[in-house]
Amino acid sequence: MTTPKHEFIASLWTRAVDTIGHAKWILPRSPDTAANRAYYSAFYAVSALFAVDEMYFKKHTGLRAAVHRDLIHTGRWSESLGEDYDNLIRLRDVADYGLFKHVDEEEAAAAVAAAERIILAVHNENPGLFVLCADTTGPNPV
Repeated sequence: MTTPKHEFIASLWTRAVDTIGHAKWILPRSPDTAANRAYYSAFYAVSALFAVDEMYFKKHTGLRAAVHRDLIHTGRWSESLGEDYDNLIRLRDVADYGLFKHVDEEEAAAAVAAAERIILAVHNENPGLFVLCADTTGPNPV
C-alpha cells in the first residue's frame, strides 16, 4: 500500500531526476536556465531524502541549514557536497536575480555536474527508494 508520504517522496524524486534532464538539455541554449534547473534538481532530491525522516522545509535557507547540519557536519556526506549545494544556490541567485550578470555555459555545466553528484548521493542513501534511470539518453538521466 502506498501512503501519502511515499507518494510525496516519489513525486519529489521524480521531479529531481526529470529536472536534471531538463538542465542538461537546456544547457547550450540558456546557461541561466540550466543553472536554475540544476539547483532545483538538487533541491528536490535533498527534499525527498529529508522527507523520508518526515523533515519538511518551507524555505530554501532551512533546507540548506539541514544539509549542512544533518549531512555534512555529521560526516554522512562529504564537505565537497556541501560546497556543491552552496554553489548551486549562488548560481541560482545569479541566474534568477542577476540584472547585469549571467551564468556562463562553463558555470552552468559545473552546476549540472554538482547537481548530479548530489542526486547520486541521495540515491546512494537508499538505492531501492531513490532509483536512477538507466537510460542516459532520456529526459531524466543522471
